[in-house]
This record gives sequence, C-alpha cells and structure tokens, in this order.
Amino acid sequence: QVQLVESGGGLVQAGCSLRLSCAASGRTFSSYGMGWFRQAPGKEREFVATIRWSGGDTIYADSVKGRFIIFRDSDKIAVYLQMNSLKPEDTAVYYCAAGHLYPAALAGQYEYWGKGTLVTVSS
Repeated sequence: QVQLVESGGGLVQAGCSLRLSCAASGRTFSSYGMGWFRQAPGKEREFVATIRWSGGDTIYADSVKGRFIIFRDSDKIAVYLQMNSLKPEDTAVYYCAAGHLYPAALAGQYEYWGKGTLVTVSS
C-alpha cells in the first residue's frame, strides 16, 4: 500500500526558508510523477510543483518559480520541497502526491496523497 508522509512544516517569518519532506513507501516510484500541492484556508487546493521521478524533470507554478525547488532522493525514496524567500501568502497546508502522469498539475491526476503539513509564514 502506498504511503506518503510529509514533514517539515512550521511557523517561520517572511523571507525565511523551510524544507518539506515527503517519505514515500509501498511501491517502486520510478515511473511516477511526484507533486506538491497546497491549500490555504477557504481556498481550493493548488498546484505547487512536480517532478518526474525518473529523470528529475520539474515544473513549477508561477507563484513559486524561482523561490521553491522540488527534488528527490532515490536512495531515501523521498521528495523534498525547498522553500526560500517565503511570503505570508505561502501559508497553507502542503500535500505530497504521487501519480502515473507527468507532467500533471491537477489534483485529480494524482492517485496517492499524504495527510499534509502546515506551513505558516508570518509578516
């Protein structure tokens, strides 16, 4: 059974950095696309970034391009989201997702989801 477990969220000040981790287990992910999404209070879940596990190709939402970096560690079977120059508008619950499609920027294109980790950015 596929499990995705996020960690690394917390409260930080604007301008600071934070790294989220997603530990993946339950199958081989070499044919998967991995994604990060976020959901702010009262808003819909939105795409943040995705990476092709095999090859490492990446795509970012315009709102985070140049500030966030998605990368994976095949040995640890984990995906990370390095978030730099954080803004208050980055405050949200961040979710890790896995699916067979790449590129995929819609939540419905992902089959597996973690439970999320909360990131709060204060001004």
